[in-house]
Amino acid sequence: MVKPDGVQRGLVGEVMSRIERRGLKIVALRMSTISRELAKEHYAEHVEKPFFNSLVDFITSGPSVSMVVEGKNAVSVMRAINGATNPANAATGSIRGDFALDTGRNIVHASDSPESARREIDIHFEESEIIQYSRVDENWLYEQANP
Repeated sequence: MVKPDGVQRGLVGEVMSRIERRGLKIVALRMSTISRELAKEHYAEHVEKPFFNSLVDFITSGPSVSMVVEGKNAVSVMRAINGATNPANAATGSIRGDFALDTGRNIVHASDSPESARREIDIHFEESEIIQYSRVDENWLYEQANP
């Protein structure tokens, strides 16, 4: 997800470009202003934490861009592309390392596990919105298994 700060700063294209250049495939995409109800569901694992309300306030403050991304090790690759949650610890070359200064305004969100990814995808997308297709470069991205 490109959060409201990333949208406002005009970084949606940059984020999507980095995802695609790495070789991952965007199979669903939506720009919307997330409702408070949806935000609370999205951040449910943080409900008891002191920063929960500020998370909800921020993610609902303007439009964001939600995506479903596929590819080998997509969750761990996306987390590496994004960089550490605290931009001060994010590697140069990652989205947060290149564009963010504050944890509360760190441009992007990515699921932390395949289970979280499934839960979050189900919150933001209907199954029919996820498009299955092959990229022409997949033979160059993945080593084929020996028959």
